[in-house]
Amino acid sequence: MIIDTHAHLDFENYNDNLNQIIEQAKENDVKKIIIPGVRADLWKNILKIANEYENIYAMIGVHPSDVSSWDDTILDKMEDYLINQKKVVGIGEIGLDYYYSNDDKEQQINVFKKQIEIAKKYKKTIVIHDRDAHGDTLNIIKETKAYELCNIVFHCFSGSLEFANECIKLGAYIAIGGVVTFKNAKNVKYVAQNIPLNRLLLETDSPYLTPTPHRGEENQPSYTKFIANEIANLRNISYEEIAQATTDNVKKVFGI
Repeated sequence: MIIDTHAHLDFENYNDNLNQIIEQAKENDVKKIIIPGVRADLWKNILKIANEYENIYAMIGVHPSDVSSWDDTILDKMEDYLINQKKVVGIGEIGLDYYYSNDDKEQQINVFKKQIEIAKKYKKTIVIHDRDAHGDTLNIIKETKAYELCNIVFHCFSGSLEFANECIKLGAYIAIGGVVTFKNAKNVKYVAQNIPLNRLLLETDSPYLTPTPHRGEENQPSYTKFIANEIANLRNISYEEIAQATTDNVKKVFGI
């Protein structure tokens, strides 16, 4: 069994074939899937899907690219979900993204910190989106001492092995996606090959970042198997070892 820890199944891409996508995942050894939240107005639909399917779980969060949608009433909404929705297993995806612009840097940081604080209050795992913001992201984790009360996952990890090791020192887990299958993705391959196995998670980030051999198509959770196989080959171990280790890690991180 393997688990896709990050798939946007609430996106309209899957409106017409969601049941088929979930069944295909099961047929390809992907027994559980976690849907992240990116904007508060989308959480209701994520919970609807999670409650309809036994093997689907939810996260709630405001993505750094959507911080313009933030107001502090969202914190009350988050608390309501955390208290009353058993299928909510984390706060994410949250974090920083300076790739296109950092004009809203202060707002991103402010929203990131507020979401970390509520995660700490309820001892929920935080799933971090970190794009071209490694230094600030790590500093905020240290400043907020998030690691003292929360499990931490770096979603779709894009940093160096040195940065991965800095994150792991703070107890973080490293989630690897389809990029690891790309021919020229030497950095991600090196990270996947060398981080401790007990800190590794699998994800697709569907519908994005489709792994080889389906690159160029829309991504889906069933393709998690290609990521697991690639990492197994890089580490010179069996698929079964990757499956067992990453499933054990998900149980520790998300309690599922």
